[in-house]
Amino acid sequence: MFDPEQFISDCREALAQDASHKAVKEVVERAISDPASVFRGLGEPNSGGIQKIYHSEDLTIVNVVWAPGMTVMPHNHRMWALIGVYAGREDNIFWRRIPNHQNGLVEAAGASSLGKGEVTPLGKDIIHSVTNPLMKLTGAIHVYGGDFFAVERSEWDPECLLERPYDVEKNMALFTDVSTL
Repeated sequence: MFDPEQFISDCREALAQDASHKAVKEVVERAISDPASVFRGLGEPNSGGIQKIYHSEDLTIVNVVWAPGMTVMPHNHRMWALIGVYAGREDNIFWRRIPNHQNGLVEAAGASSLGKGEVTPLGKDIIHSVTNPLMKLTGAIHVYGGDFFAVERSEWDPECLLERPYDVEKNMALFTDVSTL
């Protein structure tokens, strides 16, 4: 069964071996290779939400459960990240800054769709938005190479795509303001 304490220990050990995401990615891949085990270890979700598994200055691990049809606006992390989907699907749109635009305007630059059992890394400079395209919950373990909740970063207005400071509390509330269908 997925053991959160063992997962934390394995991630910490991998990070000590290699400060990049590469060693940690193998830990996440092993963990989500058995989605039923993840459900047993973390509990079966019944609504969208974010569950902190581990949080420190150099590593943050969260269980993200996306409500059906939920979307989070473009944002960056300013640290590497790993997304490991253990249930459902997570669609990412990748954005790039328009050079020399004074208000940080972005434009779409690509996309990726992650399904159950897939892990993808995101570099520290990636800007992305996330959607659960399904009419059921999507579960993913997200691992960040830093303090996800304290680092200053940006989000982009979903309508005009202009940059503004990231609001952690507002974005965390998005997960509590939704429910399953």
